[in-house]
Parts: sequence; C-alpha cells; structure tokens
Amino acid sequence: MSGSESTASNFIEEIIESDLQRKGTEWKVHTRFPPEPNGYLHIGHAKSICLNFGLAEKYDGITNLRFDDTNPATEDTVYVESIKEDIRWLGFDWEDREYYASDYFDQLYHFALYLIKKGKAYVDDSTVDEIAGMKGTPTRPGQESPFRARSVEENTQLFSEMKEGKYPDGSKVLRAKIDMSSPNMHFRDPVLYRIKRATHHRTGDDWCIYPMYDFAHGQSDSIEEITYSLCTLEFENHRPLYDWFIEQLEIFPSRQIEFARLNVAYMITSKRKLLRLVEEGYVSGWDDPRMPTIAGLRRRGYTPAALRNFADRVGIAKRDNLIEISLLEYFIREDLNKIASRVMVVHDPVKLIIENYEEGKFEDLEADNNPEDPSAGSRMLPFGREIYIDRKDWMEDPPRKYFRLGPDRTVRLKHAYIIHCHNHTKDADGNVTEIRCTYYPNSKSGSDVSGIKAKGTLHWVSVPHAAKGEIREYDILFTDPEPTTHEDRDFIEFLNPSSLQVIEHAAFEPSLLEVTSGRHYQFFRTGYFVTDPDSRPGYPIFNKVVGLRDSWGKKMKNKK
Repeated sequence: MSGSESTASNFIEEIIESDLQRKGTEWKVHTRFPPEPNGYLHIGHAKSICLNFGLAEKYDGITNLRFDDTNPATEDTVYVESIKEDIRWLGFDWEDREYYASDYFDQLYHFALYLIKKGKAYVDDSTVDEIAGMKGTPTRPGQESPFRARSVEENTQLFSEMKEGKYPDGSKVLRAKIDMSSPNMHFRDPVLYRIKRATHHRTGDDWCIYPMYDFAHGQSDSIEEITYSLCTLEFENHRPLYDWFIEQLEIFPSRQIEFARLNVAYMITSKRKLLRLVEEGYVSGWDDPRMPTIAGLRRRGYTPAALRNFADRVGIAKRDNLIEISLLEYFIREDLNKIASRVMVVHDPVKLIIENYEEGKFEDLEADNNPEDPSAGSRMLPFGREIYIDRKDWMEDPPRKYFRLGPDRTVRLKHAYIIHCHNHTKDADGNVTEIRCTYYPNSKSGSDVSGIKAKGTLHWVSVPHAAKGEIREYDILFTDPEPTTHEDRDFIEFLNPSSLQVIEHAAFEPSLLEVTSGRHYQFFRTGYFVTDPDSRPGYPIFNKVVGLRDSWGKKMKNKK
C-alpha cells in the first residue's frame, strides 16, 4: 500500500494504516490463522480466514497457518488435513509458513522456567476444584494458594520433575503468580501447565505436561513475530494477561485486536456442539450438507467466492450481532447464477402425451447451458410424443391467473413447443395419472410462427430418455434462529425434523447421467443444485444448494 489517503473499510484496517504511517515501510503486516485441530472448521472460521489472509494481501504482508495443538486428548491429524483443505478451497495459500504450537514446546517450557526464576510462577498441588474455589468471584477477591510461597528453587525442581513424569495426572499444575484480588479473573494466578499423559499427534509421548491455551497462544504469536493477533470478542478479557506475559518475558510485542465473531441465524458455531451432532447421529458427519462446517457448506454446494463475498459484506464489527441467513443465500445465488448450467429435472413426474405428435418420432432440440454466459454453449435435448411434467404444474380447476397447465389451457414447453390440454385421467384417489394435449408444430422455440401466445413456460423431460437419480432437499438444521441461547432448553430440541427430504422418483434430462462431483446446476424453475460425492455411474445424486427466490437481492437493489 502506498500514498497517504486511507483505504480502510473497518477499524482494524484503520489501526494498520495508522501504524504504517507512523512506522514506515519497514513495518510488516504479519497475521496468522490459529485453529485448534480438534474439529472441522465452520462458517465463523471462514470469516477469520478471509480477514487474516485478506489483510495480508491488501497490505502486502504475510499470513501464517499455525495449529494450536496443546491438548492431545482432542486433537487428530484428520482435523489438521481437513483444515488445510478448507483454507485452500477458500482460495488462500500460507505458502511454506505452516507451524504448530508443538513446534515451540521446548521454548514454551523455558519461558515457564524463566517466569519461575523471576518469582512469577509456582507449582501448585491443589486440586482442580480447590483452585476453582480459591479463584473467588468477580465481586469477591480470591484466596492465595498455600503453595504460593514456595521458593524459586523448589518450584524449578518440581516443574522439572513434572516434565520428567514423576507425578500423576492432575496432581500438580504450574500457575502464574499475579494478583488474586484482581478484578480481571484471568489475573488470579492462571494455570500455565498441567500434567496430561496423552499421545500427541505430532510429538508422540515426548511430553506429559502441556501448556494451557492462554500461555501457548500468545507466546506462539510472539515467537513468530505476528504483528496483528486477531481474535474474537470472547478473548477481550484475556488481552491484559496476553500483554502481561509479553512484558514479563520481554519478548516480541504482538498486538491482540478483538472483533465480533460471525453469528448466522439458524446456525451454531460451537465445535463442541457440532461434535455432539456428529457423535450422536443427528447428522451423517462433519461434512453433512446441513452442517455449518466449511466441509458441509462445500458439499452443500456453496462456493468459495460466495463465502468470501459474504464475509466481506458482513464486515468487521466491534460488537456481536446476528446475521440473517438470507444474506448468505443472496451471495450464493449471485455466484451460482453466473456459473451454474441450466437443466431440466421433474421432481414429481406425471406423464403427458402429445396426441398429434408422431409415435416413435424423436427430435433433438437445442438448449442453452447458461443464458448468463454465452461461452457455456448449448446442448441437445431429446423430445418426443411422451414427456414428463411436474405434478405441481397441473391443476384441474385453476384460478384465473394460474399460468400453468389445466383443462383447456395453453403453455409453452421450455426449448420446445406450445401445447394445449384437452383431456386427462385420474386414479381412484383423484390424482391425475395422465395428461393429453396437442401441440402446435409451428410454435417451436426460437422460430415460433404460430401466432399463438402462452403466458406460462413449463420444464419437461422425455419419458423414454429420462434418467433416474436422487434429489436431497436440504433446509435449515434448526427451527430457532438462535438455538443455543435458551438456558433452560437443550439446543437439540430445536432440530428441524424436515431438514432433509429425499426424492427418489424424479426424472432427469439424459445429460445428467454423465456428471462429476461438485458440479453446479440450476434446475429450471426450482433452484440451484450440486452433484454429491455419493453419486455413482448411471445414478446421479443432487444436493439442493438454495432456492431461486431472491427476496434479499431485491432489498439490496432497492438500496442502491
């Protein structure tokens, strides 16, 4: 970035631009994305990824990927690989800057020893419950541990013996010695290390003591010389402790800046709660298309561009708020409208016979693949005497402004001809089983010389050429926009029983037999869909991404 005119669009960029002006070109914008490898990333992480990598791109800086792997009991290389895949999918690259907190275990251990030698840390034999009881409350000071007065020599020896594995899990911890009467509860002698015998996914059984998040996170930032340590608002009260460690250890002063986390209506972003959905079988896995994980959103058919545009539109705020899911859907539609191939799929088929069309005759009709993109070309659709239309496009006694098919009604078949209905049959339950029509040979789409007007246009599929497959219609996973905010109720109570509807009797145009996983389509008059990895040769499976209705987009246009 050059020049004196500000290009900041949020308060973090204002801070950066102020620093650049004061410190000059030598000052480096160095951010990091620091996930814990204990679950899959979710949509809130997508915002953080876009923020950290986006700032580095804008200000000619760099971004590290660092895994905060300090709890071996919950971490796994499966999560590490999924996180890297998600970041790449979103379109970002950390190049060769892939780090782990476990890379710094030796350094963090010596940081702790340094605090002990300064008289700023001590080994405590109290139990977890006893330490919690000594913490006090926000309105009542805490009590000092009876082990707080241990000498530097004793603490050094005990901490060394903790590292050597001489004590059982939970029998001792290392605590910082700060202020048990501080109004900031994080200053009341926080735990820095605990004994935990668990095999680490990278260091194996080399260590039986592990640093707590508050100690490892900030010091890792400092070791990497991160200039802007961007965190969500729940870490705001941790910042004074973060700064205290920097001051006491006399290390690189990374600056922590907090911003509001992304909260989207009808989604949850707690990895613990998402794990429960997976483990208890409420969803099929971390990549279930109903999940707000990046893997789930990818399988659902959301695109990287849509998520990046969404993150940019939401912006960076200083206070938490709830984003309507309709805004996210707006950006999904906006991107898919440009890239999705248009195809015809009949969800609930009913046979329609064109009586004046020659039996056994078929013709190929040209259909454009995407009117928004002429370079997408066209394809040929087989057309004959018998076709399927959607049952919802038929009504025996339609109202006056009904522009679909009914007795003595005229409609156009997309890419084909105008037809006129004159008869139909029903079963014993009153359901239409067959519709009979005639067509106007001179009404062919693109060369209509019939002079006949049709107000409605229907999609269709040739009966003998129809492909079979499966459609998975997804809806919101929860019925409440904020399912985790009810203190007296389990969020599971708000699961939407209709979040997944499977359609197995749909009729697809034959071009959809040869599909690849992850390809997007717009099903004419229905919505946007994507092929699912479960698809197999001759049997495509499609996930519904989002419907066609774009009420949010209309609001956006009206504001311009």
